This record gives sequence, C-alpha cells and structure tokens, in this order.
Amino acid sequence: MAVDRLLPTDEARDLIRLTRDVADKVLAPIVDEHEKAESYPEGVFATLGEAGLLSLPYPEEWGGGGQPYEVYLQVLEEIAARWAAVAVAVSVHSLACYPLMEFGSAEQQRRWLPEMLGGGTVGAYSLSEPQAGSDAAALTCKATAVEGGYRVDGAKAWITHGGIADFYNVFARTGEGSKGISCFLVPKDTDGLSFGKPEEKMGLHAVPTTSAHYDEAFVPAERRIGAEGQGLQIAFSALDSGRLGIAAVAVGLAQAALDEAVAYAQERTAFGRRIIDHQGLGFLLADMAAAVDSARATYLDAARRRDAGLPYSRQASVAKLVATDAAMKVTTDAVQVLGGYGYTRDFRVERYMREAKITQIFEGTNQIQRLVISRHLAG
Repeated sequence: MAVDRLLPTDEARDLIRLTRDVADKVLAPIVDEHEKAESYPEGVFATLGEAGLLSLPYPEEWGGGGQPYEVYLQVLEEIAARWAAVAVAVSVHSLACYPLMEFGSAEQQRRWLPEMLGGGTVGAYSLSEPQAGSDAAALTCKATAVEGGYRVDGAKAWITHGGIADFYNVFARTGEGSKGISCFLVPKDTDGLSFGKPEEKMGLHAVPTTSAHYDEAFVPAERRIGAEGQGLQIAFSALDSGRLGIAAVAVGLAQAALDEAVAYAQERTAFGRRIIDHQGLGFLLADMAAAVDSARATYLDAARRRDAGLPYSRQASVAKLVATDAAMKVTTDAVQVLGGYGYTRDFRVERYMREAKITQIFEGTNQIQRLVISRHLAG
C-alpha cells in the first residue's frame, strides 16, 4: 500500500513517484530470489545511481540530488519497503560520503566527490572492530605516519558492502586516547587490504557484510580526511545522519510487514468472518499501524530539525530507537497474524522479522541510543 506523503515540493513528489517506479520494476521482482540464494544483485546499485537515488541529500554542484533530508529519508523508506538490504546499503553509501563532504578539503572534494555522489562508485563505512563495536574509542587498527602518508595495520568488522564497495571510510589510531583517531578514505584496490568471507547473517542476505584486514597498507597523506586526531568527531557526526537513515529503513520494513498482514487478514476467514473483522486481530493490526505512523513521524521530526540547521543528535537517537523497536514489534506481530504460514519462508513476513532485528543493533545499538539520549538530558 502506497503511503500518502506530505512532501514540500512538486520535485519531491516526482522523486517519490520515480522511486516507487524503480523499486517496483527493478527491486521487487528479484528480491526474493536473491535473498533466498544469498546472491549479490549485480547492476542494481548502478541502476539506482543512474536514477539519481544514491546521494540525494548532497549538493548538486558535486553530483548530489540537492534534496532535504526529510525527502531523502522518505525515498529510503520506499526502497526499504521493497528490499531492506539494498536500502541499508544506500544508507551506508550516503554515510560514507559524509566525512568527505563535511570535513574534506576543497581539493579533496573536487577530486573525489563527483564520482562518489554521481553513483560512479559505492562506499562503505569502517568504524567497528572485532573487539570495539559500541566502544569506538577502544579501536586498535593503527595508522603509522611514514614518508608520504600512513601504513595501516589491523582489522575492521561488520562492513556493509565489504569487498564490493569501491571506497571505505576507515577510522584508525594515529595517537593515544579518544583524540588519537583519524579518518581515511581508502580505495578498494589498496595494496595490503583484504576482506574476510561474508558473514553468515540472520537476514539482509543479498548484500555482504565482511571484515577487512590491513597489512602494512599504504594510504597517501592526501587521503586523510580532516585533521589528524579528528576521527571520532567525524565518525560520531556522521552517525547522527546515519541513524536517521536506519530509522527510515526500519519504518519501510515495518510498513511492508503491516501491508502483508493487512492483506492476509482481509482474505483469510475464520468462524464465518474475515479475520480482520475479529476485534482481537483488528486491534493488533491497529497497534501495528500506530507504531509505524509514530515511528515515521519521529524520524521526520529529526530530519526537519537537521534541514533547519538545528541540533538534532538527541532526536536522531530517539528516531533510531523508536523506529527500530517498532520494526521489531511490527514484524513479529505480522508473523503472528499469519500464524503458521508466517513462520514459513513462503511468506515474506518471516524474512521481515529476521531483517528487523539488525536495525536494533547497527549504527549504535539501541542501548547506546538510550545512553546518548540520557546524556543529552543530563547535560
């Protein structure tokens, strides 16, 4: 069911129509086969790039779409409603462009942004490590200054699009403590960079998640983004925007589950009536709809604050927390609506439930979001 959207401009309305057309014609027909086969959808991201959907919230002068975050997130939600794995990768690509856009020099932006934002290359984000997930300040991947640049040694974990993305934002230690971390823009073909086998995940099977290993990988000094030691500031600033992307993905996933559950409840009968007409089931669906609508309103509020130049870090964490918890509950309830059928892989709600779980974990677990929110309240 298409969501009626309040959009600020005719251009935004046209963009949503374009997104739905691409999602319905390109994504929806192949999502089931790729998720079941755990196969990468070759050509899909090139198609999204050609349609201008990969870098919407960035300036047109650099090849972006020049769209408000409020609009970009609704586009992301539409993609997620058809294919969550692809939507997550689109969100991560946007996240990977952020450090260069916001902290890069004019020369760095001139050299690399047009291709990144024009869809010519796809990016990934490398912050987490095997022993440093939520505690980003504890990372140990090291970048040692050498003539002309840095030698990078160490491992990164949980990289969406790992081994396939063309460039990687890598956060590595150049000094001591939380202010001893720097950000680097590393191309895929860097000597000394290799990737582990794809993780065997619960969901999001079509887009790989891997580890990365750096063995004396040389990164030129010109590929350091921002000042030395500015890495965590860059990482956390980027994550505020990335959390909104995951919130939008979660809402799209929840909307898809709600739509499947409503359609099933309208067709299935029990005791002489459609099951949607039984109050117990009807109220469950009503609660699901309320959760989806509330989560959408929450991420849009945060996005509008971002677009207005207002502080939005707390609101981004609230949106990520609310939307992903809602997605987990709504997809679980969708399985309940379908009963035994919902527990089989013949129906998509089983996949939606598996996919919803990771949204509560990446871009900062929901326990970390509560920590962020509580610190804002205390400070």
